[in-house]
Amino acid sequence: IASNEDAVFFFFFFLEINDSEGHPSSSHQTLKGTSKWATSLENLLEDPEGVKRFREFLKKEFSEENVLFWLACEEFKKTQGKKQMQEKAKEIYMTFLSSKASSQVNVEGQSRLNETILETPHPLMFQKLQDQIFNLMKYDSYSRFLKSDIFLNHKKSEEQEENSPEAQTAAKRASRIYNT
Repeated sequence: IASNEDAVFFFFFFLEINDSEGHPSSSHQTLKGTSKWATSLENLLEDPEGVKRFREFLKKEFSEENVLFWLACEEFKKTQGKKQMQEKAKEIYMTFLSSKASSQVNVEGQSRLNETILETPHPLMFQKLQDQIFNLMKYDSYSRFLKSDIFLNHKKSEEQEENSPEAQTAAKRASRIYNT
């Protein structure tokens, strides 16, 4: 029998190996990744590498369940078919919202949700709760993330990569090609 932590891991495993279109994601990042992440939480959450780094940070703060819930809700909105929706809705409820949830998120209105709502799921059934979690992350965790060693070290490594001789040589070659 797998632990609750294993269940959460497997539930989100596909999110780490695929991008939002279901294509394999690349760990190679554009050089401006951290700059884009710093402009908004939305930009951070659109970037698989940004999500990975933010999760790493939230794990250290013991609040990784917030971003996992947000991601699960995003994935849930794309679910087709009543049976699949029921299954995913129940999984989200049991993982994040139930009083017995393994990775319970702290949201208002959680107590009003009960298992009967899971029988007639719809894509936006978790939207209000997802918005609460997004705002919690945006106005609390996100600003701390931008000051964290995880973010700053990643930014520093990007800058070093950008200033490497190989990157400068490629830029010079491109400049010669386009300026002739």
